[in-house]
Amino acid sequence: MTPFTQYIKDLYVGIKNQLPCAGNNAVAEMREKGLQNLLEKDFQIYQKENRKMFDDHIACASGMKPQLTPPPYRPVEEYFHCKVKDIDTRMCIFRNGWYVHNGNPLTVEENGVITGSLTEALRQYPQLVFPYLLAENSPKEDSLSAINRLLFNDGLFVYVPDNVVVEKPIQLISLTDSSEHLLLNNRNIIVVGKNAKVSFIQCDDSIEFKPSFINNTTKIYLDESAYFSYYKMENKNPESLLFNEVDVEQKAHSHFYSNAMTFNTGYLRNKINVFLTEPFASAKMYGLYLVDKKQHIDNQIFIDHQVPDCESYQLYKGIVDDSAIAHFLGHVVVRPDAQRTVAAQTNRNITLTDEAKITSKPFLEIYADDVKCNHGTTVGQLDEEAMYYLRTRGICEVNARRLLMLAFANEIADFIGIDSLKARYKEMIRKRLNGELTICDQCVLHCPHLGME
Repeated sequence: MTPFTQYIKDLYVGIKNQLPCAGNNAVAEMREKGLQNLLEKDFQIYQKENRKMFDDHIACASGMKPQLTPPPYRPVEEYFHCKVKDIDTRMCIFRNGWYVHNGNPLTVEENGVITGSLTEALRQYPQLVFPYLLAENSPKEDSLSAINRLLFNDGLFVYVPDNVVVEKPIQLISLTDSSEHLLLNNRNIIVVGKNAKVSFIQCDDSIEFKPSFINNTTKIYLDESAYFSYYKMENKNPESLLFNEVDVEQKAHSHFYSNAMTFNTGYLRNKINVFLTEPFASAKMYGLYLVDKKQHIDNQIFIDHQVPDCESYQLYKGIVDDSAIAHFLGHVVVRPDAQRTVAAQTNRNITLTDEAKITSKPFLEIYADDVKCNHGTTVGQLDEEAMYYLRTRGICEVNARRLLMLAFANEIADFIGIDSLKARYKEMIRKRLNGELTICDQCVLHCPHLGME
């Protein structure tokens, strides 16, 4: 057993009676299964495939602890302002792993939409929540997923009934705001009914720049003909370790769309697993990562075509500067019965220095014969011919480089379906490429020692 697994086991034994729903036998059994799964897996894949990553970014979290009680309530406006302007959302704030509310942990709207604390939803609507919370382990569950199952303290619960169109996007903002070194595990569950439609925006930000280990899992269930748009934005401090896993289960004619953007991070792993379980479902995924200094981004996409007549599409792009590291793994499986599958995956990268490192592994695993599938990857520098063209038009080298990078990155932003969000993300891309955007841009404190005005 690795020392980190032993640490998590000992931590759980010491605090399990203090975790939410400790008196619920079903939840306790779920946690014990998570412990069993962790002990069985014991980070074997990480040690085998990337031992240095495990040693540098996971094992070093030994000693970090969860915050077992919610922090005192403070109005969010006192310490955080969302920089996405002119967008009207239903904001759900989590601070240090706990849902922020002033006496109303769960909101039930007239149309039946439920949003709020997962643990509160368990208390008020156990028959609605338990089938999803206690669902069988995902076939892609790894050691980190098992830790989340074991130690989760809260999370966001969203329920959209059949035939309901949610006009206002739901926005989840997760903040770390503590002088302690936190080990946080949130478990989010999103259920979208038949013919229902909703947009979801998830943001991860830091206020206190302290080392943290954030290990979140989001389970998304899309019923027949459901539409779900998932937007993800990360702007974390360099000391953070952030692991996000998203599992999506799709039924017939459902549509899943995601667009994930990373502007700043320490070590970040975004993992999306999509299971197309009934015919005529579709999944489209886009991603952009802009990393520099010693930042490390790891995007892992797994798409399981289990049945005929489904489609999937991936386009991820990255710009890597200084000694930053970017990793992309795209895995599409087409099962024997999944005839007439259409699947495409593309990963494009630009390196700006010789020290920047990129690994890209898109691959297809096909067991059906009537399919249309393709994949490709590119890793290179800025186009010299395009640079020359711009220079001959009187544009200096610095501005020419920025224009080319901006055009490269904005292609991902162009796929965003919310106009105000698209405009804000394009502004953030421009500022990031100009070196203007830091995690402080999200904060309202304007600390004098950081030179903020």
